[in-house]
Amino acid sequence: MPTPLLPATRLPPWLAHVLRAQRGPVPWNAVLRGALAALPLLAAVLAERPTAGVPAALGAMLAGINDRPGSRRVSVARLGLPALAGSAGLLCGSVIAETASDGRSLVVLPLVFGLLGLGAGAISSTGPVASACGTQVLVAVVIGAGMPLPEPGPLRALLFLAGAGWLLLLRLVLPSPGGRRSGPYGLDGEREAVAAVYEAAAELLLAVGGPRARAGRAALSAALDQAQDALTGPRLRRFASSAAERRLHAQYAAAFPLAEAATALAWAGVALPARIVEGPRRLAAAVRTGGSCGPLPAPARTDAGLRALDDALLRAATVFDRPAGMTPGTRTGHSDTSVLGRAWSAAGLEYGLRVSVCCATSTVLAQWLHHEHWYWLPATTVFLVKPDLGPLASRVVCRAVGTVAGAAVFGASSMLVSGPAPLVATVALCGALLPVATRHFAVQTAVVTVLVLSLVLLGGEPPASWGRVVESLLACGTVLLVGHLPMPGRRGHSVRAALDTAVGAAHRYLGHVLDAPEDQALRGALRRDAYRSLAQARTAIDLSAAELPPVSRHSAGSEGVAGALEQLIDTTTACAVQLDHRAAELPPAHAELLATHLSELDRARAVPVG
Repeated sequence: MPTPLLPATRLPPWLAHVLRAQRGPVPWNAVLRGALAALPLLAAVLAERPTAGVPAALGAMLAGINDRPGSRRVSVARLGLPALAGSAGLLCGSVIAETASDGRSLVVLPLVFGLLGLGAGAISSTGPVASACGTQVLVAVVIGAGMPLPEPGPLRALLFLAGAGWLLLLRLVLPSPGGRRSGPYGLDGEREAVAAVYEAAAELLLAVGGPRARAGRAALSAALDQAQDALTGPRLRRFASSAAERRLHAQYAAAFPLAEAATALAWAGVALPARIVEGPRRLAAAVRTGGSCGPLPAPARTDAGLRALDDALLRAATVFDRPAGMTPGTRTGHSDTSVLGRAWSAAGLEYGLRVSVCCATSTVLAQWLHHEHWYWLPATTVFLVKPDLGPLASRVVCRAVGTVAGAAVFGASSMLVSGPAPLVATVALCGALLPVATRHFAVQTAVVTVLVLSLVLLGGEPPASWGRVVESLLACGTVLLVGHLPMPGRRGHSVRAALDTAVGAAHRYLGHVLDAPEDQALRGALRRDAYRSLAQARTAIDLSAAELPPVSRHSAGSEGVAGALEQLIDTTTACAVQLDHRAAELPPAHAELLATHLSELDRARAVPVG
């Protein structure tokens, strides 16, 4: 959970965001992988070809930024796809450098980078993996066009891919904490993600009737999303672990009715006895150990919600004790809109246009200031416009502070030691720190600055630490200015698009509950789609609200739509439980509430957002 570094009361939202950092246990496995990721660079230095190790180290560094907690199968897409995009970008940048008079054209480069920024920026707005792909391809294009390395472009691209691939291989091969229970290559992140669903259900039941109920429902929804993502990646153990995978999928599917019942009880708002949480917690422990859940608490079947909860626990216990070929419902999230369709929507084009202007402007400025080693400024700009790093003003402040701190650390260390060996050790140390540093953008920036300055020195360029600071500050100013420039059309497209998607998902869920309540598998998938879309809309709203006033005012009124939408989805879930466990028809009180929430949603949407 984000925690404040300092008391953040009465601070502007963007500044409060600067003072928040993620908290949690140190991911020692990721730390080890980050340190070992420097081995290709070490091999290149020992072979007296340090410049060949620079692209590999860059690929490993960018993959390390994406190396977040989760299952192995999720890491394949999270690390692999951006690595492929970065490799292609490095090759493309090398071709551009040769075409544009050795990379020194004041016309061709800004135009090309602007067009690439438009496409990559639009794609980046569609999701976190797409954001990483868009960022890496732009950074790699700039580095490929501007960094003077002796290796030809195709070789640089292969070395970049090899460095990222080496880190991905470490992620897939090295034992993980979950391996202690099911073998070194067991279902590590997947098992923990499914167990977290049952833990979140227990926490929600414990919070029913209190002020933490809403946060508990959101945490349960997030846990279901994370488990869904963990289980839907490519299968890495096709034969040896197929039985274990089928069992884990069945345990995840068994959590759907439990989550539905817990949400309905939270909606009712009547406090529950403490023993009610023992069942979900025993199920969570059984997921982690791979054993049976044992006896569950005696049922309390006093109303439809409690009957639904007891039935869900009974079905889950049956699945845990006799796992057969049960599979979860089919995911339907956003299947009606392709990635390209979302990229070329109003929200995607708005963001892509700003990335395009930032890339072109920073390239012109960098080339005007000096012809050699100009790539730092546009590469910094690309990182700054990444859409999922928080409010624009806060990330600009973090980038400025982090760059100054990183340059100071590198400058002090370079005065104490010199030579390739200390530089390789610095790269290894920074790689080990990255998994922890990603919890705060300023700290991440400081670590990346030290790492990249070390690679610049190994690549044969002068360090020019304070020159890099000046260029980074210019990039911060460029991004801050372009981020607040008026563009054609209205602002706030991302918030409106997220709300429209969530409203559509809620209506599909409601329609299914009213028309075909007996189809529980599809109902579960539609419920997941509705809650996931609502969470994404709230994330977009919170991000927009934390911007400076010229931007945040364009999302005014969106919180009212999100609140009405949340009431509608929660009420729909309660109605589904009633239809399952009380009567063939919807109780009049529930039908009246549905009509009320639909009217409130229509009224909220009638007020223009922004």
